[in-house]
Amino acid sequence: MGGQEIQLVKEAFESNWISPAGPHIQAFEEELGAYLGSVHCAALSSGTAAIHLALIVLGVKPGDEVICSSFTFAGSCNPIMYVGATPVFVDSEELTWNLDPELLEEAIKGRLQKTGKKPKAIIVVHLYGMPAQMDKIMPIARHYEIPVIEDAAEALGASLLNVKVGTWGDIGIFSFNGNKIITTSGGGALVSRNSDYVEQARFLATQAREKTRHYEHKKLGYNYRLSNVCAAIGRGQLKYLDQFISRRREIFGWYKELLQHKGFCFLQEPPGFFANRWLTTPLLSQDGETEQKLIQIIKKLETENIESRPLWKPMHLQPLYENFPAIINGVSERVFRSGLCLPSGSALKPEEVKYISDIILKIV
Repeated sequence: MGGQEIQLVKEAFESNWISPAGPHIQAFEEELGAYLGSVHCAALSSGTAAIHLALIVLGVKPGDEVICSSFTFAGSCNPIMYVGATPVFVDSEELTWNLDPELLEEAIKGRLQKTGKKPKAIIVVHLYGMPAQMDKIMPIARHYEIPVIEDAAEALGASLLNVKVGTWGDIGIFSFNGNKIITTSGGGALVSRNSDYVEQARFLATQAREKTRHYEHKKLGYNYRLSNVCAAIGRGQLKYLDQFISRRREIFGWYKELLQHKGFCFLQEPPGFFANRWLTTPLLSQDGETEQKLIQIIKKLETENIESRPLWKPMHLQPLYENFPAIINGVSERVFRSGLCLPSGSALKPEEVKYISDIILKIV
């Protein structure tokens, strides 16, 4: 917490605006939109809800296919199933661990050959706060006239060529879950330069209630709006976002100084990329004992009441999704099997990072 959140929450209680309506919601939307660069914004209950509404707004229907990054959390692709569409997974490239532009074009051509139809949308994930290569992905998407949803749930504040992630594509989504770089306790947002997309999402998020005196519904709606209390927390958090990003980047640097060249390597920022370093995720040098060592590290940290975990298991390896189309080069599986998510909260101190690193180095 930055410090101002409690005062804004107090205002919400004193004004008696507790529900998914009230002045903090609109203010949070305006402030977030301004931070991202004059985009329109709808504050929602989660990042997953935002992806679901983005797919609906873009007209994705049963029988359609949607390309999605394979190396991600299930919340990125589950909404594809919500709307009855089929996910087509695309593997990562080495530079950022995000969706590979060359494989993306291969996937589009392959689906056109196989089905006679191009995918209805592309979901690009900015993994662990590192921007995807949007400068290469967007020309491909535009060439084939396929809309792009940016899943920037982990990447608020990151940018590529001074353009904030979430604003390169047709629609961007963010998450404010408790583990994200700013939180509303639970929540998300859908943003776009297209005001019509955002208005449609906001309408659908409030049960698609028509503007009549009585409750009138012509479309299927959802209860996906953020509450005024949560929006108040978000407004307080947003004031400290740049400080949080600066600290996360410092934490990344502390770990790197202690662990690099001692069995671990770290994902670097290519020129023009600015990562928010949401999580520090080093890779352990691969040998016959890599996976065993990672398990030992996780278990040893647990005995010290310190949480760590493996990187995301790619979606094309998940039992739920293993039979769906996938264009794979092996990058995401290799990274998954050698990577580690380390404690990265903005309140971490240098001595705590050293304590964690010392425990790890005793194992590797």
